[in-house]
Amino acid sequence: MSDFLANAYDVLGRISPAGYICLVIALSVVCQWVAWRLRFPSILLLLTVGFGLGQVVSAEHVLGQDVVLDCVTLTVGIILFEGSLSLRLEHVRGLGSPVRRLCSLTVALAWVMITVAAWLLGFNLKIALLIGAILVVTGPTVINPILRALRPTRRVSSLLRWEGIVVDPIGAVLALLVFQGILAGEAEAAFSTVLLVLGKTVLIGFGIGLALGVLLEVLMRRQAIPDFLHGVVFLAAAVSALVVSNVLQEESGLLTVTVLGVYLGNRPGLHLEHVAEFKEHLQILFVGALFVVLAGRVSPAQIVDVAPQALIFLAALVLIVRPVSVWLGLLGTNVTRQEKTLLSCMAPRGIVAAAVASIFALGFANAAQGLLADAQVATGSDKTALLAQAAELDKLAGQASSMVPLVFIVIVCTVAIYGFGIGRVGERLSLATAKPQGIMFAGVNRWVIDAAALLEEHGVSTLVVARNYADLANARMAGLQTETANIISEYAVKDMDLAGIGSFLACTPEDEINATAAREFVHVFGRANTFQLHRDSKTTGTGNARRDTAGHLSAHFAFVPSFSRAELDERMLSGMRLKYTRLSKEFTYDDFTDYYGDDTVVMFVQRNGATEVAHADMKLPYDDGALISMVREEDVT
Repeated sequence: MSDFLANAYDVLGRISPAGYICLVIALSVVCQWVAWRLRFPSILLLLTVGFGLGQVVSAEHVLGQDVVLDCVTLTVGIILFEGSLSLRLEHVRGLGSPVRRLCSLTVALAWVMITVAAWLLGFNLKIALLIGAILVVTGPTVINPILRALRPTRRVSSLLRWEGIVVDPIGAVLALLVFQGILAGEAEAAFSTVLLVLGKTVLIGFGIGLALGVLLEVLMRRQAIPDFLHGVVFLAAAVSALVVSNVLQEESGLLTVTVLGVYLGNRPGLHLEHVAEFKEHLQILFVGALFVVLAGRVSPAQIVDVAPQALIFLAALVLIVRPVSVWLGLLGTNVTRQEKTLLSCMAPRGIVAAAVASIFALGFANAAQGLLADAQVATGSDKTALLAQAAELDKLAGQASSMVPLVFIVIVCTVAIYGFGIGRVGERLSLATAKPQGIMFAGVNRWVIDAAALLEEHGVSTLVVARNYADLANARMAGLQTETANIISEYAVKDMDLAGIGSFLACTPEDEINATAAREFVHVFGRANTFQLHRDSKTTGTGNARRDTAGHLSAHFAFVPSFSRAELDERMLSGMRLKYTRLSKEFTYDDFTDYYGDDTVVMFVQRNGATEVAHADMKLPYDDGALISMVREEDVT
């Protein structure tokens, strides 16, 4: 075993750049898959694996420091662009003031309190100001995975998404202003430098972002870009905007790509779904790779040295900074007490904090070396001043080096605390469900209403959606939650509140609408939880490749056995009704089928605290759990 490990260390120590990149990509994908299977935040596994890999081979050793930092900057920009494309102004209708407060007053309060906490723990005030600026961010890389698992109300989800994406560039710009102010030295010079940098950053960010956004919109509306190039053109535009902005003003690129994404994502009639899907795949890959690479830059010795301070600092962030900044920042808004409480319990730090901390920690050392080089050619008082300033920056660089492991510990612990704890808090506040089990029905008729009523009776939330208000009258009379909307409308796909809903069942009278809706909601619920009724026998199962609907254009067919809507309606007219049946050792599934006969339709299954739509590929319970099924009326008791 020891020989194997020695050989592995030797191979990794001599790994080529291509081999290292391949290894990082493979590890990031495996970590995210394992985390999905085990249902815990993938970032924790990514950071752990990256930390371990970094003790054997570092990215700087293989690729070089400049290449690593430039790649980090590019990938962070792409991640922010992808996230900002999903920010829709419709989501914050009625929440404009809270969003503005979260992205301004709450940030300012958090910055002040984090700075004070870092200063009280022994950091120089200048470094404390920088730490505060870096750690005001949350970010889509950590917020979005938690929201996908939690699925809170639309209001809470919108507030967290907007805060996470908008505050990322704000935090980066704030850190840049602090850094430039420190380098400027004297207070008067620092103030003028900060104002100049802030003005240039805002002007460049909004100028390039909006100008490029208008250009891309014009090209899209004139169909000047073919569909197969949409994804790569937008990728090239975002990367170019980032790089050009950073050349004109350091760290302004993140603001530029955020402005570009928000503008494009909110233009009416500009369909960018396939662009967003392309970027989402890149984001998943980049997030994994970035966390592996950046975690590898921290050594065990650095973690041990800063751990006592970091744990006290972490307690202040979680118990004081976040709750106080949220409650004071949202004072006087229409955000409820429950929503403020949930927002107070949700502030994980992500990739932008890690990347910016790494960049500015190296910035002090590089600035000190630059001043020493200038001092070599200077004379007299200028040389003395340069040497004194270089000495001060070198001293700050020593403390700044502790900033990276501190941020690393904050990222790991906040993701763990908020990732594992937010579900229980959301459930207690009735704003989210840690394991959403609800069923969404697209389409309404008698058996849909009966099924939804039985599900509600046994603790499963439901949502019945239909195009016409009048069609939902019976569902409303049954006390069900309803929504009047075209299931393939922009509103239904992007804006509908799906808190507590975990599965989707398309059961409208039109097979093509069912298939289209199912394909869209796969992105929300996942393929395993998205179903449609069986297609009409005239369009599937004939064995004729010209007439059968392509398999990839349909979702899973619901129920065992699966039937079309017309066939289910016929069974209801013939006297069949829905029934809830609990299975046990005394009344097994075999007893169930013997009692009710072969024409029974199993529709939903409850077991181990979960509710699932029955389908042909699932193993039905035998002597535990419960079934909701369609049976003959004379057998219903």
